[in-house]
Amino acid sequence: MRVEFGEFAQILTYDDLPDAVLETLRRSFTDTMGVAAIGSTTPLSGIVRRVAPMIFGGGSSGAVPMLMDGRTVSPVGAAMAGAFTIDSVDAHDGTTPCKGHAGSAVFPALIAMAQAQAESGRPLDGKRFAEALAVAYEISYRAGLAQHATCADYHTSGAWTAVGVAAAGAKMLGGDAEHIRHAAGIGEYHGPRSQMMRCIDHPSMVRDGVGWGAPSGVTAAYLAVEGFTGAPALTCEGPDATAFWDDLGQGWRVVDHTHYKAYPCCRWAHPSLDAVSDIMRENALHHSQVAAVEIRTFHYATRLAGHEPKSQDEFAYAIAFPVAAMIVRGQVGVDELTTDTLNDPEILRISRATTLIDDDEMTRISTDKRWAQVTVILNDGRRIEDAPRTPRGDADLPLSDVQISEKFHLLADPVLGKARADEIENLSGRFDSLTESELTHLFSLCTKQV
Repeated sequence: MRVEFGEFAQILTYDDLPDAVLETLRRSFTDTMGVAAIGSTTPLSGIVRRVAPMIFGGGSSGAVPMLMDGRTVSPVGAAMAGAFTIDSVDAHDGTTPCKGHAGSAVFPALIAMAQAQAESGRPLDGKRFAEALAVAYEISYRAGLAQHATCADYHTSGAWTAVGVAAAGAKMLGGDAEHIRHAAGIGEYHGPRSQMMRCIDHPSMVRDGVGWGAPSGVTAAYLAVEGFTGAPALTCEGPDATAFWDDLGQGWRVVDHTHYKAYPCCRWAHPSLDAVSDIMRENALHHSQVAAVEIRTFHYATRLAGHEPKSQDEFAYAIAFPVAAMIVRGQVGVDELTTDTLNDPEILRISRATTLIDDDEMTRISTDKRWAQVTVILNDGRRIEDAPRTPRGDADLPLSDVQISEKFHLLADPVLGKARADEIENLSGRFDSLTESELTHLFSLCTKQV
């Protein structure tokens, strides 16, 4: 029997969560905090964490610390600052069918609300936090699927994560099914319907919209439990959205659709990065042998381009330059986010010689997957062609637990120090088993000043 999303969110308990859901949430917790750590070093994060205390003072909901910062603001302010911080480095978890990301909004929003609950004497333990996370992810993903199927424009993740955060936040505050329905409607109505391709075509700090999706969802939750009305959310209850909710509580999109990134740039570039990495290694090539690169891929990906990025934001929404960096350096990691890398003459040479080809068939099949086919052209005229491929990190090509751990430490250790990073990894990897005091301690590790 079909269950309404408000009832689903209200009555969901920890015992209802399959092991696969819990495993995904644990992996996402660890992965997201690694990205938050390195994100705290970016100019974007610095700006929003300076502004948040100016405009979001603590109220009766309680003042809570911002991720990786320690200064206190309202839960709405902490959600905003944390979401922007995570989104400032494009390495966090995502969902290919929704063309976006949930964890970058969900974790900063719900951590902020949980800390506010603790401040008011109602702390959560790990099981209750897992319930909220599961609701936020599942409703976000399904709302995102519905939105992409029913809206002509391609909206950022902030548009549909506002819905999931609102529903989970209302549950966390003790709201009933009707409160949750209204929270989702408020979050959808006031959430940022920002056009993603504007940021692809003109990369800037606005990014994927979660910087306003997360605080919109938090605001909606508090409003709804006080009686503010906003239902229905069309992505949850509209007639065209029905098909995306039919198996709610039985199937889990958070398991089927969550992917993890191997590289800190837009996922649309990842199949090409995997391809040139393999080509260079398998053929024992040196970058000086490479004359040019051709990349056949889907339409949206060709708009990334990015042959000469001038900032981290332009690097994040590029293909040509990250591919060139992989050819020259054999990696695309933290070191490739620096200004020195953006000015590397050999990377720029290959990037300028990279051609992106808009392929109709790649566009047709790039729905649940992201496809690309790469050809590396050598100075002697040889053409080395890779087969069409999709990126690592999807459910059918998953990153291992070891790879997730290695990525976390690559991003977190230089910022937090190994001891603090080790403790976050240990606790986030089993967060759902933590007591109230242990979960509060984990949150303090994630929000303490770096």
